[in-house]
Amino acid sequence: MKRPVIGVIGNAHLVEQRFPAQLVSERILRAVAESTNALPVMFAGAPDITDADALLETVDGVLLTGGRANVHPTHFGTEPHPRYEPYDLKRDALALALIRICVERGVPLFGICRGLQEMNVAFGGSLHPEIRELPGRANHRMPRLESGEIHPDLDVIFGDRHDVHLVADGAFTTLLGCKTIRVNSLHGQGILDPGQRIVVEGVADDGTIEAIRIADAPGFALGVQWHAEYDPQSNPVNRALFNAFGEAVAARKRAA
Repeated sequence: MKRPVIGVIGNAHLVEQRFPAQLVSERILRAVAESTNALPVMFAGAPDITDADALLETVDGVLLTGGRANVHPTHFGTEPHPRYEPYDLKRDALALALIRICVERGVPLFGICRGLQEMNVAFGGSLHPEIRELPGRANHRMPRLESGEIHPDLDVIFGDRHDVHLVADGAFTTLLGCKTIRVNSLHGQGILDPGQRIVVEGVADDGTIEAIRIADAPGFALGVQWHAEYDPQSNPVNRALFNAFGEAVAARKRAA
């Protein structure tokens, strides 16, 4: 059997402040290639370039990546503010529709960071643009030096920062075989109100939602707030998540 194909959504970037581009981190592509036994194929996060139906005739699963841009607040009834820019309206338009289609058709779906946030919004949930501004919440953004510059060491940036407590007998507990895991943290925006079909599977010590699944989804439909793509080759938690996603994708290909 040929290798399954996993579609990896791109993010809008402006190269050298003038050249529009769609980009995906090589680390994400390697995580798919090395931890799911599938072929990663990037698709543009823009509905005028990517047709969802045509895409799902080509891929066996979809990975929603993280990204610099926040989901636009008008998707959950809040006014935008310049301090929470940038936004990626085209990715919003494609991803929110694609999520619902994937869940309806049983196409394996894995959301990482922004991807988890999109899954929540797709089912009617809301987000807060800066979780650390809420009472009692920690700063979940990436580590910086005292100067304010991003820390130069990637192992520090993506190092484990806090615990996530998983619900008993949930999908994540079953998959990972434990009730508490430790994860990295590189996000400002996070889930405020869960959507109608969003099942909260894991929370950080400060109450921030870190792991979700879609209720009654016929296929794999999990989301994590941390960047699981950083080290699935060596991290047992992230390896288990990518392996399970890969198994679901392979099973869908066999059944096709």
